[in-house]
Amino acid sequence: MQIRTSEASWEGPLKEGKGRFWTESGEVSGVFAVPTRFEDRPGTNPEELIGAALASCFSMALAADLGSAGHVPEAVRTVAMVRLDKEENGFAITGIDLDAEATVPEIEASELESIARSTKENCPIGKAFAAVPITLRIKLSR
Repeated sequence: MQIRTSEASWEGPLKEGKGRFWTESGEVSGVFAVPTRFEDRPGTNPEELIGAALASCFSMALAADLGSAGHVPEAVRTVAMVRLDKEENGFAITGIDLDAEATVPEIEASELESIARSTKENCPIGKAFAAVPITLRIKLSR
């Protein structure tokens, strides 16, 4: 069993304060605050990090699934768009759209789509977000 650790801290009141996060590997760290989450200010936010996690997991899992099906991909690129909406009881992630493109020689678009749909349902991060609707658009590139 693998256990991966990330940490975050917050200093100050919500509107004026700021947070920091980091991973145990030291590869990912950053600062977040109300303006970076709810306004178009430079910086990161939890939703952006969720998108990065899902896009990374999906891309890696799709490469593995394509390889298992006998199709070695040259490249897989995935963009994840995480929607944060204000609801009656506060804010909620209401959906995630995955927009992926795979460069795979000698595969039909229909087979790529079938494999990608299975990947979406079975990648570990996607499973963790099962409570949120996730859509997928996959494009074959040659």
